[in-house]
Amino acid sequence: MISPGSWAVTSRISEPARALLSADAVRTSADAAFARTQHGGEPDWRLDLAKLDACADYVAAIIRARYPTLDVPFHARWRHFVFGGCDLWAEAARDWPDADTRARAEFDLAIISVLLDAGAGAAWRFHDDATGLTAARSEGLALASLRFFERGGFSAQPRDPLRVDAARLQRLDVAGLSGAFQVSAQNNLLGLEARAGLMKRLGARVAARPDLFALADAPRPGGLYDVLKARAAGGALPAPLILEGLLDAFGPIWENRLVLDGVALGDCWTIDGLGYTPLHKLSQWLAYSLIEPLERAGLRVSAIDGLTGLAEYRNGGLFVDMGVLVPRDDVALTRSHDVSSRFVVAWRSLTVALLDRIAPLVRARLGVSAEQFPLARVLEGGTWAAGRAIAREKRADGGPPFTILSDGTVF
Repeated sequence: MISPGSWAVTSRISEPARALLSADAVRTSADAAFARTQHGGEPDWRLDLAKLDACADYVAAIIRARYPTLDVPFHARWRHFVFGGCDLWAEAARDWPDADTRARAEFDLAIISVLLDAGAGAAWRFHDDATGLTAARSEGLALASLRFFERGGFSAQPRDPLRVDAARLQRLDVAGLSGAFQVSAQNNLLGLEARAGLMKRLGARVAARPDLFALADAPRPGGLYDVLKARAAGGALPAPLILEGLLDAFGPIWENRLVLDGVALGDCWTIDGLGYTPLHKLSQWLAYSLIEPLERAGLRVSAIDGLTGLAEYRNGGLFVDMGVLVPRDDVALTRSHDVSSRFVVAWRSLTVALLDRIAPLVRARLGVSAEQFPLARVLEGGTWAAGRAIAREKRADGGPPFTILSDGTVF
């Protein structure tokens, strides 16, 4: 965890709340859910660990097909800006005056793009006039957010479009976001209103925390880069520390979430018998996505496996579709489940535990070590891609194995 005083607010919160705001908390909670399920105490799910080897075979085969040399990048938002071998962000970021300026812009882009990267729904598409590309789901959301960013849609300074300003975020409304994401009656984007609200709350939070976000010109999410750079000891920054900073920075932007001792807990829910169940999916996705900007700026990110796997529907769907996770109710997969339900929260927590357990099996099949192939590569190569592949084999729309009712700010 962050040492006392490392973050202005984290150092003052109660210990029970602090204990839920870390990757260690996610992993500990997931292991508790796994142990309970192994012993038959999980009311909604059971484990068939005999299927885990076949699942690892499937993931390893996907990795070899996608990356024959096993040169797998980290799981990060930057992968979704690459289409047909063309890196659209790299093209836009060719000429920067210095590494720090580029890193702030990349923090800006990664933060807003990840926070907007919740389930789009099966019907929504984004068409890019510049390339002729049409993309859906996570890649479509990435492309839409990138193009809006490039046009200065998040900037309050016309002469400096490649930035995100608190003042502009607070003025961004549903109509503005709808236009940027090409939403129409025929091209519905799930959770549009919730996404717009999230951007407004992000802007308010950035404006309210000058200790984390203020730069000389104006408060912006990219100011967090300077804070993390200052926290690096000897040029090294542990990945779990990045996450804890993000949870402190952005916890209050999530609406209708649990609060403990006055502290917003973000992507944290409860399960009967296990209590608080932290998952922090989008925040960890963002932590993974900030590694490359930090390293491009000359910092070294350590302890990357201190982060956990991501509790979302591609990884979780993989284990359901491969028969590793089995619902106790035969018709549960035909029903719709609220994202806060016991069924979904347990599934997500078990997904985190299973990702830790499948990673060494995948590495063994590939002949690589944990140092060569951290969890961030297993995810990218990897379980996320395998979850998408098996979903397409089983369902025409390639969606998750059951319907999840969400507000567009979880997955």
